[in-house]
Amino acid sequence: MGQLPYGLQKRVDLGRALAMEPQVLLLDEPMAGMNVEEKQDMCRFILDVNDEFGTTIVLIEHDMGVVMDISDRVVVLDYGKKIGDGTPDEVRNNEDVIRAYLGTSH
Repeated sequence: MGQLPYGLQKRVDLGRALAMEPQVLLLDEPMAGMNVEEKQDMCRFILDVNDEFGTTIVLIEHDMGVVMDISDRVVVLDYGKKIGDGTPDEVRNNEDVIRAYLGTSH
């Protein structure tokens, strides 16, 4: 029996979870190990699930481009402490988030 390509396998896993008709779906690093095209496909899939089924999706992801592109609300943790909470634009401009993740100039 052959193996599915990595990105396709992740979508199959997500489909299996959706078969349970959850109200909330927790996705932990769903983009890990994917190339750009696979990430774009997964983003569209996640947005479609939210639109079509009304499923609330909690996404834990380190690819900030993905997070900012597909999220309505972003919460940022730094060593377990919440340092940012709001829209992607609000979080992107939050000084605590910038300091923790981008550093400050000296």
